[in-house]
Amino acid sequence: MRKKVIGVIGGHKCNTEVEQLAHNLGKKLAKVAEILISGGSSGVMKAVCQGFQANGGLTIGIITTYEKKDANEFVDIVIPSGMGFARNVLVVKSADVIGALPGKEGTLSEIAFALQFGIPVISLKSWDISGVIKVNTVEEAISEVKKRI
Repeated sequence: MRKKVIGVIGGHKCNTEVEQLAHNLGKKLAKVAEILISGGSSGVMKAVCQGFQANGGLTIGIITTYEKKDANEFVDIVIPSGMGFARNVLVVKSADVIGALPGKEGTLSEIAFALQFGIPVISLKSWDISGVIKVNTVEEAISEVKKRI
């Protein structure tokens, strides 16, 4: 049986509030899914990996470069794609469900890919566009993930 994989997307830069939100989401997601996949970089990606790892989850980062050292220290398995932001497709397609936190164009592209592929997107204070499941709290996000994973 395949393991449950949650993808979390969001900005490589974020404020303290979003960083704490991502960390808390990661901690709670580790009780729902065995594996977390992200872009493996800084900001939201680092905070969610740290939280997920803290509760015993396995983290995978598909990074834009060929250098494993470019991943954040909370990524257990680094996949150095060398693909730049084209790696966004791989992040999305590797997940059973996507959690979206605040981010800019890269996050928006990942949401668009997920919607195009029919992968559910739970938007926690992120983009509010047609097709995403909008939530306001970590608890609501976890509830929606549980329904879909």
